[in-house]
Amino acid sequence: MPSSSPSPSLPPGPPPKNKPAGGRNYDGLFFYVLLGFWLSVAFANWANPAREETIPYSSFISFVQAGKIEKVAIQADQIVGTFKVADAKYSRFRTLRVEDPQLASRLAGRQVTFEGVADDSFFRNLLLWIVGPIFLFTVLSFLLSRFAGKDGFGSGLGPGFGLASIEKSRAKIYLESNVKTTFADVAGVDEAKAELQEVIGFLKEPARYNRLGGHLPKGILLVGPPGTGKTLLARAIAGEAGVPFFSISGSEFVEMFVGVGAARVRDLFTDAQKNAPCIIFIDELDALGRARGISPMSGGHDEKEQTLNQLLVEMDGFDPRQGIILLAATNRPEVLDQALLRAGRFDRHVLVDRPDKLGRQQILQVHLGKVKCAATLQVDEIAALTPGFTGADLANLVNEAALRATRNGADELSLEDFVAALERIVGGLEKKNRLLNAVERRSVAFHEMGHTLVSLSIPGSDPVQKVSIIPRGIGALGYTMQRPIEDRFLMTRTELESKLTILLGGRAAELLVFAETSTGASDDLAKATDIARSMATRYGMVKDLGPVAYEGDHRQYLDNQQPASLEGRFFSEETAREIDCAVRDLIACALERALAILKAQRAKLEQGAELLLARETLTQDDLLALMQEDFSAAEAPAQQPKKLASFLT
Repeated sequence: MPSSSPSPSLPPGPPPKNKPAGGRNYDGLFFYVLLGFWLSVAFANWANPAREETIPYSSFISFVQAGKIEKVAIQADQIVGTFKVADAKYSRFRTLRVEDPQLASRLAGRQVTFEGVADDSFFRNLLLWIVGPIFLFTVLSFLLSRFAGKDGFGSGLGPGFGLASIEKSRAKIYLESNVKTTFADVAGVDEAKAELQEVIGFLKEPARYNRLGGHLPKGILLVGPPGTGKTLLARAIAGEAGVPFFSISGSEFVEMFVGVGAARVRDLFTDAQKNAPCIIFIDELDALGRARGISPMSGGHDEKEQTLNQLLVEMDGFDPRQGIILLAATNRPEVLDQALLRAGRFDRHVLVDRPDKLGRQQILQVHLGKVKCAATLQVDEIAALTPGFTGADLANLVNEAALRATRNGADELSLEDFVAALERIVGGLEKKNRLLNAVERRSVAFHEMGHTLVSLSIPGSDPVQKVSIIPRGIGALGYTMQRPIEDRFLMTRTELESKLTILLGGRAAELLVFAETSTGASDDLAKATDIARSMATRYGMVKDLGPVAYEGDHRQYLDNQQPASLEGRFFSEETAREIDCAVRDLIACALERALAILKAQRAKLEQGAELLLARETLTQDDLLALMQEDFSAAEAPAQQPKKLASFLT
């Protein structure tokens, strides 16, 4: 770990923890606004010290005759006076003067003190309408100057009542004393950590890396799915290197005002050059660096394009030997502009991928160290249940398991808590209050048991861990839980055929038992159609269509390759019809195969469905006890539909 002393290149005195680079501080703003408000109220009370009630002249005469008036001041156009006994609201009154020759005798008869007063409305109006606004304007200017940071109190909204401050960079600067994350806190991404060790070595020993004339790439792009730890890796670099770390999100560059994003980019690199050596980290780079010209509505004056152009200029303008390293993270590299990815800019891409089984074990060990687990808990068992999980998913799994154990009053976490938490994350929350009628429950039971029987009958398929007819999530009335026992990166044609057959096992069971279908297989049909279309258009697995890729991966269009939805298809209507027929035949053959398996195991299907209706949930041990026969015999090659073998290549 580096020492916690400030870097020698920094100005004296480190900035406050987690404060923006400009030293912004909004703590005193509320005090000054409150002070201005009370000063305004005090001035208004001084200009008009007492509240007066405006009354008609007839009421004034009535009050005089009743002896309620104490003193009267007669002016040219109005009469002002005070009551002998004030009510709850008013002690003074005001009324318009009426020509009344008997007024003096009436006042004298009731022993009311009265006098003539010269009109002073001019001076009062002068105070209220001229001096008052000048005073308020002065107070407002003082507050805005404080808020603009001219006296060292504010945040630097800048001149012009603070509007110019929006051009300032919003990057937060962290020192090594602020960042507690190190590489010890990052697990499961050993390859990415090894790649980034060069960054730390260059910042600590620049002479060693410059002795042969080489230099570190200007930009390093962290690429990977969401939740794999890209931002965590960047913070770990800052904690290990011991240099200032500028952190900002790509969306913070863009504002509604044209030119603001470009100004913020310039200000960011200016601050970085003053604090070199340092690291600039831009999170969610795709919000800033989206490819230009993809959208038909984009133009040369688009604010995002101007910001991107300024970033490209700044990256060309600084020397990496100064010790400024630009890091960025994105989970959508396919939308980035090619100018960002060329040599000399973000030319080094570090993949932060989903962890394998060993990586998941390492990540789980980090998170399990923060909770109390049973001594018999095996980390490799949990890792085997979670293929495809990212670091964030695993952290959520441990938290959900801890919450479940707490709700059940357990003293420590067991494997059962993790299995229940996994079902909660994958399938959703159990909806035990969603009551199904007897017909629906029976249909769901046969549907799920159809999936289970077909899966158990096909060799090499993923093992069934649990089958349930308890509704979960938003629309799932039941589920069959299958998890692969190992990480897979390729799938053969046979495995895809088996996957199609398993997906259609539920619909086949409904056809076999009830002689009709329901809407419960809608999700299965959507998944099966997607797999079948990929087999026909992307994988070249249909003989009549040939080994031709008619569609690309819609999620990847680097090197200016746009998805088919934007470019249009490159095949004729006749070929499109052949593709549709191929997809239909693939699904029909898989359904035929599932029906053949279930017909051979009709007795087990009935028995398993009745057991599922009675217990609602069957575990892997229950299924093994139920299935005593060798189901692989039911899937002999002679019993498979001949049409399937001739249809595929």
